[in-house]
Order: sequence, then C-alpha cells, then structure tokens
Amino acid sequence: MDGDWAWHGGCQVSSRVSRIMVSAKGPHRHPRETERTRRCQMMLRATAVFFVLALGSTLVFAEPERKKLQVFEDIQRQVNRYSFFTIFDDVNVAIDEHGVVALTGHVTGPHKSRDIAKRVAAVEGVSGVDNAITVLPVSRYDDQLRIGIARAIYGNSHFWRYAISASPAIHIVVERGHVTLTGVVTNHFDRQLAETFARRSRAFSVTNRLRTNEEARGD
Repeated sequence: MDGDWAWHGGCQVSSRVSRIMVSAKGPHRHPRETERTRRCQMMLRATAVFFVLALGSTLVFAEPERKKLQVFEDIQRQVNRYSFFTIFDDVNVAIDEHGVVALTGHVTGPHKSRDIAKRVAAVEGVSGVDNAITVLPVSRYDDQLRIGIARAIYGNSHFWRYAISASPAIHIVVERGHVTLTGVVTNHFDRQLAETFARRSRAFSVTNRLRTNEEARGD
C-alpha cells in the first residue's frame, strides 16, 4: 500500500491521497475507503466530546478547592495583620465545604478573640464563624514566663532570622505555668533548640508542637 501510514485509535491515516475509483459518473471513493473514513470521523467526534466533558469535569472539581485555598490565605492574612496579634497568641483555622470557619487556639485577651472573629467574618467567601478561641487567664507568673522564654529564643543569634520576620514563626503559649510552642520552623534542629531554651525556664511543663516546613507542606 502506498504512502506513510500510522495507527490512531484503529483508524489508518495516510499522508497521501486515498485510492480513487473512476466511473462514468465521475471520481468517487472506494466503498471500503468510504466506510473506513466514516468510522474514523465518528471516533474522532466521540474523542472530541469525551475530551470536552473530561476538561469540564476537571474545572468543576478544581474550582472549589482553589476557592477554599484562597479563602484560607485571606483569613491567614487578616489574622497576621491584626495589630494586637503577638507571638504569645496562637490561632488555628478550619474551613468546611459551606464556607463556615472554625477558630480555635489561645489569645491573651478577650478583645483579641472578638476582633479576630470579626476580621475573619469580613473575608469574602466566609459564610459564618464558629469562634472557639480560648482566652488565657491573667497571670503575672505566666507573663514572666512569656517574656523570659521569648528573650531566650529570639535573643539567640540562631533565631534572629525568625525574629526579624513581620510575623515571627515561633509562638509561645503559656497557661497557668504550662508552656506550648507552636508555629513552623525550618528544620528539626531549630525545633529541638527552641524547646531546649523553653525548658530552661521555670515552666511546669513544655509541650513542643513546632512543625518543620516539610511537615507543614504535607498537611
């Protein structure tokens, strides 16, 4: 058979002209060629329809995830830009499929809990806010622990790169003498070193919930 041929979905495609039969009525394609062409056209149409449907399905399912991620980033930005949000506070965010945001964590004053909830409620895409942020009790001893541990960690040259950030990554939550470290650090060494400094304080206990960048990306 003349020409360069390749198989595409069972249809034979040639770079040359198909065979032509000549009759008294003029040139026309061989019946076998006509049937083969018809089948190929039907397969190509079906493939095109399947591709369009598949692409449409991908867009439909990807859009909610993209929107949810955007809402989460907007909420994170609102919390971090709150002028009274410090390294002694910690706020966690969860968003359900209906756009309802659940806020948990700890802050050092009741006004912070209310203000953060209002800021989150104003974010586009948020349909409601379930505010379960715990307000930490007023305690001079806790304040002393906060200041002492913060100085020990951020005053060490190893952690200066964290200290100069607009939103320092290591948070120190103190409740009735018990310390919890939260946030994200570069590696396991930084996590362990921060805990070492915290344990040198007079805290009753230290819980290390710091995560590495790799662990945070996996969540």
